[in-house]
Amino acid sequence: MQTLQLYKALGLTDFEFDEIRKRLGREPNELETYLFSAMWSEHCGYKHSRKYLSLFPSGGAVSHGENAGGVQIGEHVIVFKVESHNHPSAVEPFQGAATGIGGIVRDILAIGARPIALLDSLKFGKITDNFSKHIFDGVVHGISHYGNCIGVSTVAGEVNFDESYGDSPLVNVMCVGVVHKDKIRSARAECGKTVIAVGSHTGRDGIHGASFASKELNENSKEDRPSVQVGDPFIKKVLIEATLEILALDEVQSCQDFGAAGLLSSSSEMAFKGECGIDLHLDRVHLRETGMQPWEIMLSESQERMLFIVEPEGADKVLNIAAKYDIPASVIGETTDSGRYRLFWHGENVADLPPEILAESVKYTLNEQEPEYISQYKDLKQDQTYDIAAAVRKLVEDPNYASKKWVYRQYDHTVGTRTALKPGEAGSAGIWLHEEGGVIGLTIDSNPRQVFLNPYEGGRVSIWEACRNLISGGFEPLGMTNCLNYGNPEKDEVAHQFVKSVKGLARACKEANIPVVSGNVSFYNESPERRVYPTPSIGLIGYVNSPDKMIKSSFSTGETLVLIGKDIDENSNIGGSLYQRVLYDFIGGEIDTVDAELEKSLKQTIFSLRDSKLIGGCVDVSEGGLFGAVFEGIKNGNTGFTGSLVNIENKEKALFGEITGRYVISTAEPEKVRQLLDSNRINHRELGMCEDNRLEFDGYFLDPAQLYYLYDSSIELEMNE
Repeated sequence: MQTLQLYKALGLTDFEFDEIRKRLGREPNELETYLFSAMWSEHCGYKHSRKYLSLFPSGGAVSHGENAGGVQIGEHVIVFKVESHNHPSAVEPFQGAATGIGGIVRDILAIGARPIALLDSLKFGKITDNFSKHIFDGVVHGISHYGNCIGVSTVAGEVNFDESYGDSPLVNVMCVGVVHKDKIRSARAECGKTVIAVGSHTGRDGIHGASFASKELNENSKEDRPSVQVGDPFIKKVLIEATLEILALDEVQSCQDFGAAGLLSSSSEMAFKGECGIDLHLDRVHLRETGMQPWEIMLSESQERMLFIVEPEGADKVLNIAAKYDIPASVIGETTDSGRYRLFWHGENVADLPPEILAESVKYTLNEQEPEYISQYKDLKQDQTYDIAAAVRKLVEDPNYASKKWVYRQYDHTVGTRTALKPGEAGSAGIWLHEEGGVIGLTIDSNPRQVFLNPYEGGRVSIWEACRNLISGGFEPLGMTNCLNYGNPEKDEVAHQFVKSVKGLARACKEANIPVVSGNVSFYNESPERRVYPTPSIGLIGYVNSPDKMIKSSFSTGETLVLIGKDIDENSNIGGSLYQRVLYDFIGGEIDTVDAELEKSLKQTIFSLRDSKLIGGCVDVSEGGLFGAVFEGIKNGNTGFTGSLVNIENKEKALFGEITGRYVISTAEPEKVRQLLDSNRINHRELGMCEDNRLEFDGYFLDPAQLYYLYDSSIELEMNE
């Protein structure tokens, strides 16, 4: 194929190809064109987002800009990152989700950290839709199979269903690892070293995976199945151990995983970061299939592979460790002082480029324009027409609110002996940091409906809501990672959603004083029929130095419930609340804005109550509103409630409206709580008392056992149909 036809077929634009020729000072050959098509794809090059990601604060982060970043706790660093595997999961849900875990685990490994926990943020179309049900089932099974086999516990996550994700499911996976601060590794290569590939044989699976993830899905996307990688969790398990043992060698200088664009991205990025050259001999790469061409070897995304830069005298040690674990390994090249990225095929130099041209793609400025729908949706309102008892039943059985037991029961959340809080026990998961004697808090969260209605304020809300998840569990938020999921950035509407929400996210991180340690951007999550809501998935970690400071999200019989923080009034903005979608199948109205000073004050108040032993349980008020928080706490505590939740004429708004800055706590000493809150001038309202076998509020008498059954069985019954 002529170069002109090839670059267009591979997704490069005329402008981009002209820029490549200009930077090279010549026409790229066929192999080089393949290389640019992958490295300048959206998935690898971040060409539509890099300009804006610099807005995120990173001060205090460790290893920012590496495969994954982290925060330091004592003598150790908690490394964490979240990435997407959206497009692969849409066409091959089991392998797409499984290899998503494989990829993010390798990012953590490349830093030198041992993976200790997994979290996931999953978005699907309506659960009543058979296609969405198929994707949901395959993704969950892929995550459970791979995560369970490699022995890393899946401890937390979120699952949402909405028709906007009907064609483009979102599968975001977060991995957390731990490493001593003195043992962190970089991906920066140095000159005069040996290049060794360790792991599975290279095959034709996953070729063009990066390009596939950089375009919209359509009716022909099923033809892209060969772009989906195939994982092997059993090899990954031993690769984890082998990698950590190899990285303990003094002779090993740096490490990078084979991720998107495989050998190409890993090797060129290492050379670029280290400002050195690299020579690769492709005929030395251990292959699974015969007849593979150089471009196929370079672009293959076969799983379970790592690349090491090693002192020449240490090469045999690396090969011996790989042999001990029965893992293939090959010496495939060397780093040089040439400043060139050179590929050889049976002795012939088949590509010769400066690595910075590959690594530094074009950088676009987005043409952002506020879409018309934003002003239209602000005026959407819904009069109160629903019977409250019926509304409660409809809410608790909605799959967006109902128990996710069907999902997390398939995950091994206790393997590794680090799980301190099981799924559903608190606002966030808890993982023992035995090395320091405390507990790490973990959460992943998103608020796409509110980001859709107001991208800037919705971004702020997303960060603070994730913070409240940690705070309600007793954890101090320390750092953030993100996966930013949007439609086609070349469209003005999506550009506006992306830029404004990034600015909102960045502002909230600065307000909360938490660094962004790592992240990922996933564009083109749309089809000709629909586009996903703008969905920034927020992963946070926190810490408590003693398990006694953790707070569970369960209320006990005999305790008094107290609302702390904001209270809804008739003028409160509750746009994007879940009950709008559940009861009326629409979203609209203004969303609530964050009061950052109030949020920080509430954090200190919750911690003061905790340290004074005055909190029994705590739930942050988010999806489902005030009723949703009370229901979650009494359900987890297997108790009931009698009292008053409604404080304004609009009962639906009072019960289900979602605003920021509030928590519900339970206490056995309400008078002491009242005194502390009054002394700190914190707004509060006593709601009532927990009583067994009763659910009574504001004249409504509901059967808690019936509601608990609906809540627990909703998703399972739907999936068994």
